[in-house]
Amino acid sequence: MAGQAKWYVIHTYSGYEKKVEANIWKLIENRNLQDVIIDTRVPEEEDNSAPEKKGAKVKIFPGYVFIKMVMSDDTWHAIRGIRGVTGFVGPESKAVALTEQELINMKLEKKAVEASFAVGDTVNILEGPLAGYTGKVIELSEEQDKVKMLVDLFGGRETEVDLRIDQVEPLS
Repeated sequence: MAGQAKWYVIHTYSGYEKKVEANIWKLIENRNLQDVIIDTRVPEEEDNSAPEKKGAKVKIFPGYVFIKMVMSDDTWHAIRGIRGVTGFVGPESKAVALTEQELINMKLEKKAVEASFAVGDTVNILEGPLAGYTGKVIELSEEQDKVKMLVDLFGGRETEVDLRIDQVEPLS
């Protein structure tokens, strides 16, 4: 059943995101719904707007909770009945599953990325402001979809650049 689960977006009262998420987990436990409600997320990032806020978290999508679940009338009503939930995102509160591209853009799920090059290889940059340049790979992280490379930008002066793996290809 978990293979049929898709990501949906729940709209909540602002400031209730964490409380709604906690109540979803209580609901899962109380009604034994582990096989139909798989995961929840309230995406956050560090707030670097001021030094006194260092380390503080800020919600990326205030008023929203992401949930991976198998949609049915029962699960829809169970989630909809949680205090603080105003509905699912979709036309007329009908839940619409997120697309694969939306999941990747929102960093809810990562697409498996394999690099066709290794540290020390010379690669060509395919997109972005440095498209057309070549560089030498000095670091590679497939888990984070990142490649660090040295690019000769100013005639003999190498500059360190971080790109996504899909932005470069091996030099043929």
